[in-house]
Amino acid sequence: MKAEILCVGTELLLGDIVNTNAQVIAQGLASIGVNVFHQSVVGDNDARLKTALRDALEQCDCVITTGGLGPTYDDLTKETAAGLFGRKMVLDEPSLRRIEAFFARIGRPMTDNNRKQAMMPEGAQILPNDNGTAPGLILEQNGKRLVMLPGPPREMRPMFERQVLPVLAALTGKTLVSRTVHIFGVGESAVEDRLRSRMLALQNPTLAPYAKDGEVLLRVTASAESRAAAGRLIDPVVDEICGQFGEAVYGVDAGSLQAAVVRALNEKHLVLASAESCTGGLISKRITEIPGSSAVFHCGICSYANEIKEKLLGVRHETLERYGAVSEQTAAEMAAGVRALSGADLAVSTTGIAGPGGGSAEKPVGLVYVGVSSKNFSTVRRLTLGRGYGEEREYIRTVAASNALFLALQAIRQADPKQP
Repeated sequence: MKAEILCVGTELLLGDIVNTNAQVIAQGLASIGVNVFHQSVVGDNDARLKTALRDALEQCDCVITTGGLGPTYDDLTKETAAGLFGRKMVLDEPSLRRIEAFFARIGRPMTDNNRKQAMMPEGAQILPNDNGTAPGLILEQNGKRLVMLPGPPREMRPMFERQVLPVLAALTGKTLVSRTVHIFGVGESAVEDRLRSRMLALQNPTLAPYAKDGEVLLRVTASAESRAAAGRLIDPVVDEICGQFGEAVYGVDAGSLQAAVVRALNEKHLVLASAESCTGGLISKRITEIPGSSAVFHCGICSYANEIKEKLLGVRHETLERYGAVSEQTAAEMAAGVRALSGADLAVSTTGIAGPGGGSAEKPVGLVYVGVSSKNFSTVRRLTLGRGYGEEREYIRTVAASNALFLALQAIRQADPKQP
């Protein structure tokens, strides 16, 4: 089955909101073996929407739209689709009753234009909306399927996952399964160079790299009649990659570096702390994004000023005078200081020049020192992250924080587990 994702909304074209719906739908379709051939965005305009729908249906078996199902005059998706399919609009009484009940439940009056949301193309399969007022729907004609979903992600996602995916999965008879190997500290070109022959040789599963700031994701994807059968195709390739890249692999299907760190801390019953200068709390933010981090993260200290480095973390005045705040020695004392202050099992630190100003010939923008302190593994890593661009501050901060998390993961791997 070939599919296209068509997201409707002028606000998407203007960049006012980020189009997360396409990602959710694409991942869901991939999981059931549906090939997404195109993704596109069209504004709230009847003529352009009609052209986009007609073109998509000519090329694909299934088109999934999001947006344009609301109560206002510029919500045109159903009406445009009805005209394209030669269907008249009719009132769906169950949908109207659900909309009326919704407004009664929240204690707000229902305006006349909300009745528009219960008007459906004749013969449509209605998809009830448990999280809003706009029902979704499916139209079928001449072997083509048009699935229309509401635009708000909190409404779209449950409707797609609970009502649409089961319908489409029953039609494909196959599943597409992916596993992701996370590699840190090895560039995309180096990864591709080492795996190029395997990437070209593999047919099912396939192997593809995806670059992120400071890391590379290797996605292994197999098509089979069941998840178990796909897993048997994928697992040997994943094992091969992990063996080839060794400690650079921070996890398989790990989600993120911070998720891998929190998981590893929980497994060994260890506690982490952080002391940050140039990253300004980014390490703490990323760790505390992960559920369960409160059990393994004691504190994060944002020691931007040298006075705080001295008074709170115990960095020696002589160290700052002789080597400066951006130095290997300061990073080491920051990590050791926050570890002692918090009583954590291990601690990380960052100090550097994120730019765009403040650099010098001796200490350029992008120079960062990342430290880790633990019983079995303490070190400082010197990073040169400047790329010569004017707007690279967030890149430097992000990659510095990622290096601190990866260094923490190395320390955790070498640490002795504690009793729960």
